[in-house]
Formats: sequence, structure tokens, C-alpha cells
Amino acid sequence: MNKSDLIDGMAEDAGITKAAAKKALESFLGNVEGSLKKGNRVSLVGFGSWSVSKRAAREGRNPQTGKTIKIAAKNVVKFKAGSDLSSSVN
Repeated sequence: MNKSDLIDGMAEDAGITKAAAKKALESFLGNVEGSLKKGNRVSLVGFGSWSVSKRAAREGRNPQTGKTIKIAAKNVVKFKAGSDLSSSVN
């Protein structure tokens, strides 16, 4: 499922126009992104939660040359599925 499929499904399920569904989805994604940028956690009970964690700098290897390279530290987004979502796919 891609973004346009999700918009179509949301519009059909909610009985709203595709434009309204697109606006709602973009608002949701924007709010999740904004909250994560501030370092906050986003949690939807039963569905899952998003959080930001720091990944430390480390050394890696260039697979073509075998040379050791330095990989910079960065923030990564993590998603942990909630119990309802986990049980529905099993």
C-alpha cells in the first residue's frame, strides 16, 4: 500500500473526499514528524509508538575496498508495534 492507496482507503472508510483524506493524512504525518523533531515520543495505544534514539558514531568498512571508514553519529526513528497491531498480523 502506498500513500495514494491509503488516501483512497481513508476517504472510502470515513465517507469523505479524497482531498479531505489527503489533508488529514498530511496533517497527521506533519504532527508526528514535528513531535519527533522536538525529541518527543508519539504513541497510539494498540497501534504502536514512534521514538527517536541516538546512534553512536562507529567504524565501518567500505565493501568495495575493505578500507575502514568512520560513520557519524545520528538520530534514528524507531517504531514499536502495539499489542493490537502485533496480534492482528499473527
